[in-house]
Formats: sequence, structure tokens, C-alpha cells
Amino acid sequence: MFDHLIGNQSAKDVTGRFLTAGRVPNALLFAGPEGVGKKQFAIELARSIICREGGGEACNTCSACRRAQAFKFPPSDEREEYKRVIFGEHPDVGMVIPYGRNILVDAIRALEVKANFRPYEAASRVFIIDNAHLMNDAAANALLKTLEEPPATSHIFLVTSKPDALLPTIRSRSQILRFGPVNHTEIERLLLTTHEYSQEDAHLVATYSAGNVAAAIAAELAPQRERVELALSILRGAIVDGDIVSLLRKAESVSDAKNKDDFEPFLDLLEVAINLVWSARLGSEADVDSDIAELASQADPSRLASLVIEIEEIRQTLAVNINRKVAVDALMVSFAG
Repeated sequence: MFDHLIGNQSAKDVTGRFLTAGRVPNALLFAGPEGVGKKQFAIELARSIICREGGGEACNTCSACRRAQAFKFPPSDEREEYKRVIFGEHPDVGMVIPYGRNILVDAIRALEVKANFRPYEAASRVFIIDNAHLMNDAAANALLKTLEEPPATSHIFLVTSKPDALLPTIRSRSQILRFGPVNHTEIERLLLTTHEYSQEDAHLVATYSAGNVAAAIAAELAPQRERVELALSILRGAIVDGDIVSLLRKAESVSDAKNKDDFEPFLDLLEVAINLVWSARLGSEADVDSDIAELASQADPSRLASLVIEIEEIRQTLAVNINRKVAVDALMVSFAG
């Protein structure tokens, strides 16, 4: 089931059972980390629901299947367009997407109206709310009205990487389908088929993707190599050298304003590197790169645990808008300690 989507076999099994039994929930919450394919799963389930062949899984040949995944999204500056449900080429599959950092309440109210219409072509209608955690209180309460009395012929799929940010009443009225990071070996195989990568390059990008398929596919090889080298040099400074001056110099690269958009992904990458060293130190990794093996030979597991805690603490400071440079300098000082 859903064989062309990689990873999260348990989610595939659950959706397969829904379709086989003909009992897809009216409200389904796709919850898991960024970039693991949640929205693609939601679209594929929508295609399976409206497929004309009715064989459980989307047939990929009928016009309904093909049209259900064909969306054209409005430009980012056309706010009015984000106040509506965006339909693709199939009139029974619609999507609500955020405008900037918010899902507009008008879009949720439009969904409420559309969800109460009878299907045009299929037996059911499907509405996908992407990044559902970006609903404000007004939008969330508007959605709640629909979830309390869901129309029998409509399904609402909420896609989110932050399910705890949703109202508890929304979570309680939705069946949760949980997703996890995708195994790096599966990502590596995918990259070898979609990119002109050597085995070594695919391995590097996949290993440091933190299970994020979308990030791995979008990664540019040369900058990613530089980020990996920087992360390993920081760990070498923390584990082997303890050189605070060198670490503070590296902090300048990490907190550079021109790298603003890469900052949190770099923290993810640094955390992946620590986990690789930790796994190698404990002997749970069979295939270990030489740099990781060298660091693992000198690392104290308790020290590695403290490094992960320090990274999580910097994430919390960033959430309250603490100056990024100050936070990174503090992190490097703690790494040298």
C-alpha cells in the first residue's frame, strides 16, 4: 500500500486497513516531524478515496486519481486567495494552506461551507489542512464546529509537525496517524534514483538528513558537505580539544546573518552528528565513517548526552527571540566546558 512513498510502514498499514474496511475517519490527524511525507500520504489517501476503480488503493490510471493530485497554489503575496479552499483539478479534493505564518480564519470558514456540500463526482469529498498548527484560536474554533458534527460525505485531514499546538478538543475529535523520521538507508536509495549522486554523496546527504526526506531531496551537495565538516569540527573541539577560542570562531560561521535560514537546520545536523558519535561509541552502528569513529573513540557518553541537552536549550531560547549570536556563543562556551 502506497509503495511509492518511502518510510513509515506502520502508517501505510493503518491507511490500508482504513481503505480495505471502507472506514476512513471523517477527521484524521497526520502528525510527525517535518519533511517525512505526511502531506504526500494525505494526498495519496485522498486519491484512494475518490479513485473510480474503487480497489482500495489509487489506481494511478483513472482521471480522478490523476486530477486529485494536481494543485496550483497562488503566489505568496495574494492574501485574498488564501482565504478560500484551494481546489486542484478535481472538485472533491481541496486544500487549505497557510498565508505566511497563519492559516486564515476565512479559509476555515470556507472549508466549513464546502464540507457540507454533496460530492460533485466521487462518493466523498476530502479537505487537507496543511500545517494545521498555524491556525489561530479563531480558525481553530471555526474548524471545531465542523469536527463536532462532521458531514458523512466529507473527510478532513489535518497535517502537522506540532500536534501539541492544536486545541485538545481538535485532537480528541481526530484519529491520529503518527509518522516518524525516515530511515537514512531508504533516503539514500531514493537519492540514488532521483539525483546524479555517487554512493558516497548519497550516503552523506541521507545520513545527515535527520530522517527528513524533503530536506535531503532539496539539499545542495557542496554546501551540505561544508555544514557536515563544520559540525564535525565543532564536535572535535568539544570532545577532543576543548579549545574555546576555536569554537567561538566557528560560532561566527554558525550565527552569520547570511546563514539565518540555515541555522535551525544546522542545529538538527549537529544533533545528528552527536547521535552518530554516540551510537558508534556504544557499538550500535556497524558502518561508521572514519571521522565519527575517531570522535567516538574519545567521547564520553554522558558528555554527549549533555551536548544534546545544550542544543535543546538553545532551541528554547530561540523560541523567545533571544539574540542568535549570543545564544550560539553561549552554546560554544558550554561545548568547550
